[in-house]
Amino acid sequence: MPTGVAIRDARRQLFDAAERVLLRDGPSALTSRAVTAEAGVAKGVMHRHFADFDAFLAEFVLDRAGRMDPLAAALPGSAGAGTVAGNIAGALTALFSSAAVAIVALVDFRGELRARLRESWPAGVPVLTEAMEIIASYLAAERDLGRVAAGADIDTLAAVLMGAGHRLFADRASAPPDAAAVARMVTAVVGGVVRDQAP
Repeated sequence: MPTGVAIRDARRQLFDAAERVLLRDGPSALTSRAVTAEAGVAKGVMHRHFADFDAFLAEFVLDRAGRMDPLAAALPGSAGAGTVAGNIAGALTALFSSAAVAIVALVDFRGELRARLRESWPAGVPVLTEAMEIIASYLAAERDLGRVAAGADIDTLAAVLMGAGHRLFADRASAPPDAAAVARMVTAVVGGVVRDQAP
């Protein structure tokens, strides 16, 4: 890109390019040169907006955590409709069909990125932690409606659902799990505490 040409929302352009590189080529291919080439901008554009590449990556991960897939983010609002297991299965599928699995791999791959993220995200992995909170909020809403047992350990259930969901979707060498596999996993985790009936 010629110098002196204004770039509208350079940060967004760089974040979107980073996501494309990450999804297509994996965390080891995510370099500043790969991102700027994918975005079609000069390398200096990144340096004008971020202190270094790990600062860029930290902001990228936090940005994606803040933009949880709309279906997963809307999960708490679905309390009382459909089935508990069906709602959770749909939200997990939406979440893990997005960049979430790749972002977890990126955080795991880069030690310096983990250190940077700890400055603003003290526990857990962004995206997974955010999603776990959404699921816990949903389960609490269903518990208040009587569709989940009153004594259910909501936080533990949310953590198990996230871990099992990540395990189902994390294998990049094969196709994602089908809806039946996700439904079986969710039912295995929450079946003992769910009190709803399929419509």
